[in-house]
Amino acid sequence: MSAAPASDTSRFDPNFTQHVIDSIGPNTSPRMREVMGSLTKHLHDPAREVEPTVDEWMKGVQLINWAGQMSNDKRNEGQLLCDVIGLESLVDEITYKKASEATTFVTRSAILGPFFRTDHPIRDKGATISFNTPDDAEVVYMNGRVLDAKTKKPLSNASVDMWEASTNGLYKQQDDNQVDCNLRGTFITDANGEYAFYCIKPTAYPVPDDGLAGKLLDLLDRHPYRPAHIHLIVLIDGYKPITTQIFD
Repeated sequence: MSAAPASDTSRFDPNFTQHVIDSIGPNTSPRMREVMGSLTKHLHDPAREVEPTVDEWMKGVQLINWAGQMSNDKRNEGQLLCDVIGLESLVDEITYKKASEATTFVTRSAILGPFFRTDHPIRDKGATISFNTPDDAEVVYMNGRVLDAKTKKPLSNASVDMWEASTNGLYKQQDDNQVDCNLRGTFITDANGEYAFYCIKPTAYPVPDDGLAGKLLDLLDRHPYRPAHIHLIVLIDGYKPITTQIFD
């Protein structure tokens, strides 16, 4: 037997959520109306279902505030929380699904993560990005080509942004012992669409677990580790960008 819709069994005002949605003003953009209407509905429904106390609700508000208070140029706790609950990956899947519905095949996308920077230095093909190479690191050579998904022809002058964590699991923003822009850089593809650089073999690392995301992982009996990976963003005029990761 299937369960009855929550609105049919709720002990609370069945019209309350719709009243809130209807309060959205007439000058709101259609997309904002769609997003906030859906968000309001799906935030109200769990409250009716689990019936939180005011104390429980305030603890939730305090946890959300904690995420904002911890966020700075070295960490993005809000984005990390979205990663923990799978929301960032779901949005990425939606983005990839839309791209895959096209007639051409493209590299699968992946989440951006909280440690991307917009000021990566442009480095020469074949240069290294490791300037504080730890004793336990393995230096490796990474290379590839950027191709047009439809024609398979190489694309020159595409920018390939890449960044990775050191063997201690920390990105430059988190580690004052690393020189600026260590383990990151931008490479421009040559006439053959090729890029290449020396980096360190990626290692698995735990996400910061001293904040809301870590607290939630603990409450859900989950570990904080991410598999070893290198981040990449590929950009070129006239094409949709690709944000992806390569897992070792």
